[in-house]
Order: sequence, then structure tokens, then C-alpha cells
Amino acid sequence: MIEDIIKIAKEAGEIVRNGFGKNLEIEFKTNESNLVTQIDKKSEAFITDFIQKKFPGHGVLGEEGASIKATSDYTWVVDPLDGTTNFAHGVPIFSVSIGVQKNGENVAGVIYDVMRDEAYSAELGGGAFCNNKKISVSQNEMMQRSLLVTGFPYDIADNPNNALDIFVQLVKVARGMRRLGSAALDMCYVAKGVFDGFWEVHLHPWDICAGMLIIKEAGGRTTDFKGAKMDIFNRQILSTNGKIHNQMLDIIDKCTTKK
Repeated sequence: MIEDIIKIAKEAGEIVRNGFGKNLEIEFKTNESNLVTQIDKKSEAFITDFIQKKFPGHGVLGEEGASIKATSDYTWVVDPLDGTTNFAHGVPIFSVSIGVQKNGENVAGVIYDVMRDEAYSAELGGGAFCNNKKISVSQNEMMQRSLLVTGFPYDIADNPNNALDIFVQLVKVARGMRRLGSAALDMCYVAKGVFDGFWEVHLHPWDICAGMLIIKEAGGRTTDFKGAKMDIFNRQILSTNGKIHNQMLDIIDKCTTKK
């Protein structure tokens, strides 16, 4: 199945690439920070149509409204364009993310970095890859040598889960901090050893399903902010190389439990 997922992610990526820099029809979801374009919708429709034809009975959960109830053990969790704000503003950092669950467990995932033509992929128990080359997380154990990455939710003005406080405390102790604008690619870069850790709040299943498996298969660790096992519906996520995980948990805990 993984070759099919890579193939369809790349083909959806071609739709996205062809729409980049063109006239866009922009709509707003929850607020003026939460965009959707006709390219998001076109990409999702293309992926959904492929799934229905190639894997009838498989369910679909998509960011732009695709919702097909599974009559088998499998559900595809699809973000047809992760990084829509970047895409709409001409920033060439965005991706197509497709995760597959079997009975609620992440078993396959592909994230396609559209403009760099890099396909990150993983199958449960089979390792993680970028363009078929095996990747792994960093071996750094020190916060002060860590390069971290994060994103902010659309309701950041409300400071959910003390997200701003966490950022302030972590930026004080890390070597550096980045904010790329695509959670899926943030997670790929942790898996590849570029970043040592990633955290964010108020993400959705399609943002993290594929990335969670890719990080796991690259040797990393993902939990919620209390260190508990994650599922794709959790609204807090911490993904690291595993070696700085507890250090980040300690800092996050002090921020989220403060009065």
C-alpha cells in the first residue's frame, strides 16, 4: 500500500505545485487566519477519488470535509495541503500529508514536500525514509544544543494551553527556534534529525497522523504534554528525538500547570 500512498501524494502535490503563484479563490473557515483555497479542495477530491476507486471500503477523514465511513479496518487521514497560509502568500513551504490507520492504529504515512520534491514515508515496523533513503532522529541530548520548531494555532490570541508561555520558556533554553508553517513538515524534519523537537497545540488528526508514524519509525518519541500516549485526536503534541523529551516535558509542565 505504501507505494500507492507515495504515488497519490506526489500526484496531489503536482496539483498543488501547479496552483502555486496563480490566482486563488480564498475562503475563510473559523476566522481570517484560517484559509482554504480551491487548490486544497481540488487536491482532497483527487485523493479521495483515488481511495474510493483503488480501495473501496476504506474510510476517509479529510481536512476539507471528506468523510467516508469505513466498511473495512482501514481509514485514510488526509491533509491535501498542509501550510495553506504559506501557499496563499507565496511562501514555498507546504506539503501533502496522508496517514492510514488500521483499527485506529497508524500503519502507514506519507508526507510530500511539494516544492522540494521529497517524499517522507513510513510503514509500521519498517523504518522511516525520505525519497527511499532511510532517515533517523538526532542523537543530541542537550537542550542548549537543540534546534526546535513549533507552530501557533489560529486562536493563538487566546493563548490556549499557555502556548505563548511555553514558547517563551523554550526559546530561552534552546539553541534556536523555527516556525515553518507546516506541522507535517516540522515532524518530518524531526524524523530526519534536522530539528530535535517539535510541539504544538490545537492540531487536528490530518495534521499529525502521518508525521507521528514517521517520527516513531525514525526512532523518535511522541506524547501529549503530560508524557502520555498520543492518539490523533489529542490537541497537544510533543515530538522529539527521545533524548530531550523529558527535559521539554518538564518545561512545558511548569507552563501549563501554573496559575
